[in-house]
Amino acid sequence: MTRHRPVHDSAQGADHGAPTLDQARRQLNRYGLSADPQAVLVAARLMAAGARLGQAGEAHFARFGLSTGRYRLLADLEDHGGEKSPSQLAASLGVSRATVTGLVDGLEREGLVARRPSAEDGRGNVVVLTAVGAERLRELAPEHFARMEAMVGGLTVEERTVFLDLLARLVEGMSALTAD
Repeated sequence: MTRHRPVHDSAQGADHGAPTLDQARRQLNRYGLSADPQAVLVAARLMAAGARLGQAGEAHFARFGLSTGRYRLLADLEDHGGEKSPSQLAASLGVSRATVTGLVDGLEREGLVARRPSAEDGRGNVVVLTAVGAERLRELAPEHFARMEAMVGGLTVEERTVFLDLLARLVEGMSALTAD
C-alpha cells in the first residue's frame, strides 16, 4: 500500500526556511529569466537538504569520535579487505590525496589505521585498517544503521525505490553545476 504525503503548495517550503516556489518565480522574474521555477526550486531544496544532511551527518558521527570523512575511509577500507593505497582511497571517496593524508594522519594517531609499505609498489605505502579500527566499526554499527533506517522510516519501500532512482538521476545532473 502506498502512502501519499501532502504536497506543499507554492507558498510553503518543505520546512521552515526552505525556498518556496513563489520565491523561485520572483527571483527568475527579477532577472528576466525564463527558467522553469519548479526546476530551480527542486535544485535549491536539494542543495539546502544536502547542507543540512552534511551537518546532521557530522553530528551523528561525532557520537562515535569520528567525522563523516573518517567514517567513510574506515568503511571503504573494511569493504576492500582492510587495505588500500592512498590514491585508491582518494578515488573511491572522491577527495584529494591531501584530504586522504589528513584523514589517515588523524586515524593513525588513534590507532584505527596504520601505514605500511606496499607489497606491489616498494616505493608506496598502503593504509591498513587495524583491529582497533575494525572494532570501532563493529561497535558503532548497530546504532549507526538503526539511525540510518530511522532517517528514511517515513518512506515506504516503493517510495525508497523511486527515491533511489531519482537520486541517481540527480547525481548525474550535478555536473551542470561544475561544467565549464
